[in-house]
Amino acid sequence: MRIVRFAHPAGMSFGVLDGDGQVAQIEGHPFGQISFTGQRFAAADVRLLSPILPSKVVCIGKNYADHVAEMAALTGDAPKAPLIFLKPSTSVIGPGDAIRIPPGSTNVHHEVELAVVIGARGARSVTEEQAMASVFGYTIGNDVSERDMQVSDGQWTRAKGFDSFCPLGPWIETDLAGLGKDPADLAISCTVDGEPRQSGRTSQLIFGLPMLISYISQVMTLLPGDVILTGTPAGVGPIAPGQRVECTIEGLGTLANTVSGADPTSTAGGSR
Repeated sequence: MRIVRFAHPAGMSFGVLDGDGQVAQIEGHPFGQISFTGQRFAAADVRLLSPILPSKVVCIGKNYADHVAEMAALTGDAPKAPLIFLKPSTSVIGPGDAIRIPPGSTNVHHEVELAVVIGARGARSVTEEQAMASVFGYTIGNDVSERDMQVSDGQWTRAKGFDSFCPLGPWIETDLAGLGKDPADLAISCTVDGEPRQSGRTSQLIFGLPMLISYISQVMTLLPGDVILTGTPAGVGPIAPGQRVECTIEGLGTLANTVSGADPTSTAGGSR
C-alpha cells in the first residue's frame, strides 16, 4: 500500500495512492486500522507533500563502505557501532519542494538514503529479533549536507539541519514484500540533472535494519511516524541552485527536488 500525504482544495489529508493514479482519502492518520472517507482525487488535482511529519529524523552516518572510503579524509574510518545523529523536523520537505542552499555556501551535497518509517507501536528497547515488527513502511530520503560546516563544526547538527535539508517521499510503501522486494536488497541511486551520481544496493549496508532499529531504540524511544535514514552509498557531490536532484530506490519510486537559493524571509515582526 502506498501511503501519501497530500494537499487538496479542502486542505491536507493522508491517502492511499491507487494503481490508477488516484488518491483515496483516509480518515485521520494511517497508523492502525485504515478507514476511507469515500473521497477520491485525481493525481492531477493534488500535490504530494512529505508522506510523514516525524517528531524526529534519526540518521546513520558512514554506513556504506564505499562512502566511508570516499569521505575518509574528512570523517575518518568506519565506525565500530552505528553512528547516529538527528535532523530536526523543520528540515523535512516533500517531493517537488526546493532544497535551499544556505547563504554563501558552495559545498552542499546530496545523499540518497533508504528511509524507514516507524509504525504505531513505536520502538523502545527492542531486540534485533523484535525490531522489524516496529516498521510501518519505507520511503526515500535525501540527507542533504553542507560539507564545509560538517568539517569545521566537528559535529553535524548545523551541516545537516538546515530547513529543506531532508526531502522525504514520494510515498510510504507498507508492503514491499507484496511487490516481491526485500528492503535488505534494494537498488538505490541518485542523479543530478540526469547525470548519474550515486548507485548501490541496501545489501551493502554495514549495519542492517534490525540492528539499526534495535540500537537506536536503546538510546531514544522511536515514536509512530519517526524516520530512520539508513546511510548513503558513494558518489555524493555538490548541488547548486537551478539543478534537479532525483533519488530513486527500487520499489519506492523517485523523489525529485529542485535546488534554489536561500529563503530570506524572516518571521520577525515589528516592535510591540
